[in-house]
Amino acid sequence: MKEVNYNELKKGGFMRQVQKDHFSLRLRVVGGRLTSEQLKKIYEVAKKYGKGYVHLTARQGVEIPFIKLQDIEAVKKELSEAGLEPGACGPRVRTITACQGSSICPNGIIDTTELANECDKRYYARELPHKFKIGITGCGNNCLKAEENDLGIKGAIEPEWEESSCTFCGLCQAVCPAKAIQIDEKNKKITIDRDKCTYCGRCVKSCPTNSWKGKPGYLLYFGGMFGNNIALGKQILPILFSKEDVHKVIQATLKFYKKYGKQGERFRNTLERVGWDIFKKELEKAIENKGSDFDE
Repeated sequence: MKEVNYNELKKGGFMRQVQKDHFSLRLRVVGGRLTSEQLKKIYEVAKKYGKGYVHLTARQGVEIPFIKLQDIEAVKKELSEAGLEPGACGPRVRTITACQGSSICPNGIIDTTELANECDKRYYARELPHKFKIGITGCGNNCLKAEENDLGIKGAIEPEWEESSCTFCGLCQAVCPAKAIQIDEKNKKITIDRDKCTYCGRCVKSCPTNSWKGKPGYLLYFGGMFGNNIALGKQILPILFSKEDVHKVIQATLKFYKKYGKQGERFRNTLERVGWDIFKKELEKAIENKGSDFDE
């Protein structure tokens, strides 16, 4: 009888259960989006090969428990008929998570689905020292909790005030969660404290006279970690306005981790050990097109 390579099965999304020769299959779901046909196929496979139910994971994944060892190949074949495939587990880039973003949500600032699909094609399942999670959230409401990911991306707006059309109604000041906007009614001036501003864009979206203009962009957070040890990701770069720059930063981040990370070491621990300043310099080099020590 051929020996079972459990590590390879786990790498391919089949996680060993406590029940002998049974596996919970994790599916590849990009940005939390599944078609009705894919949902139908998941239902069919769970009923035929599992126990008729699925488990929804904390990161928008779908798992089908109780897949028998002898049915693994048949399960993969049937799922492929609906464009489904097993997800990545172990020390590599995991499934890209995303909220619905600007294409659906009124609060959305960036197209999270488009960016999630791009990240999936470019980085998914890339081998690294430990698991690496990328999460994309469309605005400051932070539904996808950007700071909890190894690399989190948050939609943002840099606001600018135009005096000519302003009626000084005070709505922008009222809706600002950071209390960064101050209105001087006597002198007819509005000031914004850039150190307090969180780039949420509420002033822009709520202004009845369009006196607040905004340029959509991206805030990036690094080193988030939840589990036995907890740490929130840090924003070490200013807001980015180019999606190309976002991809440059992601690429440089993965190369940094690949070079400096020890096997079994989470990304946050690598940053703490090697140094945030060194990491930041590499990201700045990548954005400026000067190249990086990690260019291939």
